[in-house]
Amino acid sequence: MEGVLHVLPAHVEELLRRVVLDPASTCLVADTFFVWPATLARALGVPYVSFWTEPALIFALYYHMDLLAEHGHFKCKEPRKDTITYIPGVPAIEPHELMSYLQETDTTSVVHRIIFKAFEEARGADYVLCNTVEELEPSTIAALRAEKPFYAVGPIFPAGFARSTVATSMWAESDCSHWLDEQPPGSVLYISFGSYAHVTKQELHVIAGGVLASGTRFLWVMRPDIVSSDDPNPLPEGFMAASAGRGLVVPWCCQVEVLSHTALGGFLTHCGWNSVLESVWAGVPMLCFPLLTDQFTNRRLIVREWRVGMPIGDRGAVFEDEVRARIEGIMSGKEGEELREAVKKVRATLEAATAHGGSSQQSFDEFVDELTRR
Repeated sequence: MEGVLHVLPAHVEELLRRVVLDPASTCLVADTFFVWPATLARALGVPYVSFWTEPALIFALYYHMDLLAEHGHFKCKEPRKDTITYIPGVPAIEPHELMSYLQETDTTSVVHRIIFKAFEEARGADYVLCNTVEELEPSTIAALRAEKPFYAVGPIFPAGFARSTVATSMWAESDCSHWLDEQPPGSVLYISFGSYAHVTKQELHVIAGGVLASGTRFLWVMRPDIVSSDDPNPLPEGFMAASAGRGLVVPWCCQVEVLSHTALGGFLTHCGWNSVLESVWAGVPMLCFPLLTDQFTNRRLIVREWRVGMPIGDRGAVFEDEVRARIEGIMSGKEGEELREAVKKVRATLEAATAHGGSSQQSFDEFVDELTRR
């Protein structure tokens, strides 16, 4: 992580300098957490555009870390546990719904240094582009716009996302299509915890027990390092034999292709923002098991605000009976039917935003117009 602060800039700054000095270049767009491009943009006299890849809610919480600290919810030995009601544009939020780095009492880590520097630069950015949709976070976006030029331009998917399979990770993919083709519509629970987060062996065994007890068909992405690179076979002994005929475990797969398959009925996810958007786009309700950083706050959007998913466990406290009950509820219960109806509505909102004349299209056009008028 230190490399983000000190090593990477030295390797790419000269290349960026040449690109930005090209007469055709009008601005420098960089991920908010890449903290050094803002300095380069200022030095070269071009607008700096902070590209925020997560929801506006999370941007707002990081943006107002000073308020959280002032009120005793952050940067103190014993943070307050009462509801947070004072962040502009953010509905009342519980401390356990904050991003994991805002729940920690030690704020001296390199990750915290990156976060603090990133939002120091974000405050000075000329513009912010955000991978969200205005209709899904209206009050938060309005409050941020009162602070600075803030444009909701999501959902941002790779070109051809809705029409073809697009690799979104460097992990080698397994072809699951033939197995999925053999399963009844809406019968398969897809389980994946993303490309880098880890779970404990105990958590994995509890979830595996719940999956078995539910009797549900499943497709489980089991990265070789999901627990540790020293433990390539972390599933409980006998799990594969007990689930034979109704489950498939693979090291990685094309998530977009899987979520879009008619066999899918639910997604047990770590709540990474890309996974959330992909699941909504595919019309698949979610079971939420966040592991770190923004995922706890994303769960709040999924469960409390959009009502397109249900929670499982909370920060290390997960129980087999709960996992089983949640799986049964989303796959065959009334809760699942209600979630599927809700996710259709949110999907329609995403589609409308990206269509011609939609809010995200208009927001991006406004950004371009503002940029070209400078």
